[in-house]
Parts: sequence; structure tokens; C-alpha cells
Amino acid sequence: MTMNLVTLRTFLAVVQTGNLNKAADLMNVTQSTVTARLDVLDAELGQALLVRSRKGAQLTKAGFAFQRHAELMVRTWEQGRKAVGLPSGFSGMVSLAAQDELWTGLGDLWIDRARAAQQDIAFEAWPGDHADISRWLNSGLVDAAITLLPVAGDDIVSCELARDQLVQVSSDPRAAVEWDDNYIFVDLGADFRRRHSLVWPTDNTARIAFGSSSWALNYLLRNGGSAFLPWRMCEPHVAEGRLHVVQDVPAFSRAVHFSWRTASAQEHPWLEHIHQSI
Repeated sequence: MTMNLVTLRTFLAVVQTGNLNKAADLMNVTQSTVTARLDVLDAELGQALLVRSRKGAQLTKAGFAFQRHAELMVRTWEQGRKAVGLPSGFSGMVSLAAQDELWTGLGDLWIDRARAAQQDIAFEAWPGDHADISRWLNSGLVDAAITLLPVAGDDIVSCELARDQLVQVSSDPRAAVEWDDNYIFVDLGADFRRRHSLVWPTDNTARIAFGSSSWALNYLLRNGGSAFLPWRMCEPHVAEGRLHVVQDVPAFSRAVHFSWRTASAQEHPWLEHIHQSI
């Protein structure tokens, strides 16, 4: 069998970048090497996994089916390698996945609390969207996850981790206005969009919108304006006087969920309780 981990990593790099040239740069090889590895993989499986063109590369139906197995094989190898190579004094490894939106003030806090409570455990953390994280958790690629929606699965337990407070902040101290020409819309979920339209029923449209709170915050700090953002992210900037809570504007909240594998909790029983300290 000629298929190996390098071939699988190459396939996943193409899936990640959507482009053979970018995958080649990521793997530090030539494009012809990437093409040759993909050809080997297609030959081994007897099916084309990717539709390749000058515009990029897209998964075929077979490619979609194979992707999660490739991730599992690569990740299983990595977990085994890390388990064998654990530094002296560590008895195990726990993997946490989190939506990038939820890392600051939640994911990083979870890691800090878990490390303090479990000094003989090594930790790793991975970013992903909800679909990726759900697949990783159900396949055993990660042990636990922090997401906006609970992760479902036969071997998965989910609970509410926290209520994420969403407040309107501005680069200038002020009270609520009918409309701010420098308002930045941050898409914080379907429930937020519905409640936002009730609180601010206007035909005006923000000139710029972000699907990431961290991107919006960085933009706001650089360029000024106002936006609804998670309080856990903007609180330090409010304390420093760089941002100000807009007066007379109601705050919103949204649920954040913590999910874990029951199989992982059997090995690490503290997984069922550590979220209570957040």
C-alpha cells in the first residue's frame, strides 16, 4: 500500500486551501509533487477525490466521504505520537476545540482552569467552525468543545457553559443615537439579528459588516465607530478608555455550550465538572 500520512496530509492541505499551489506552499513542496501525491491517492482508492481546475480544487462526493476518515487517520497518528512523546511527568493529553469567536475569555479561560486543576495533563486547542468541531468530537479527534450551539451525538454530552453578554461599544463616549454612520455590524447569530432589528428598527445599513467579533474589534480600535461585541472581549479596552459602553442601549446575551465525549470523561472524570468553574 503506497498511501501514507504525507499523502493524507497533502490531500487535507488541498481541501483546506482549495488550491494546489497554496497547498504546495503549505507543504513546502512543488505543485507537481502535490499532483503526484493526489494521483497516488486516487489510484489507491479507485476514485477521484477532487475536481482539479485552474480555478482551484473542489471535493467530489467520494472526497467528502473520505475527508473525515483522512482527518481521523492523521489525527489518530498525531495523538499516538504525542502520547508516546509526552514530557516526563504528564500522564495524558486532552484536546479542546473551540469556535474562534469563543476563544478570548472562554476557551483561554477553560485551558487556564484545566491546567491549574490537572497539572499532570498536557493540553492542545484547535479552532474550527461548528460543523468541523461536531465532526471532530463525534469521531474522537477532540475530547471537548466550546461552541455556540450544542454538539449532538450518541457519545456526546452538552451543557450551557456561559451567557455571552453582547454590548454596544463606541470609540467615543456617547449615549444612544438614532443612527451612527460609523456603525459596524457584527453578525452574532440568528437570534441576535432578530433582536437587533427590534431594538434598532432603521432602514439604514452599516457600511461594513463582519462575521467575526475579533476582526470587528480590531477594525473598531483602528478606525473608530461603534459595534455590538462580546463584553469579555471589549472589557479590557473599556477599562483602558479606548472604548466606551454606549449609554441607554440594551445589552443582549447568547448561550455558549460546552460538550464532551463520555469516553473521554471515563479517562478524565474532571471533564464533566471543569466547566462549572468558568
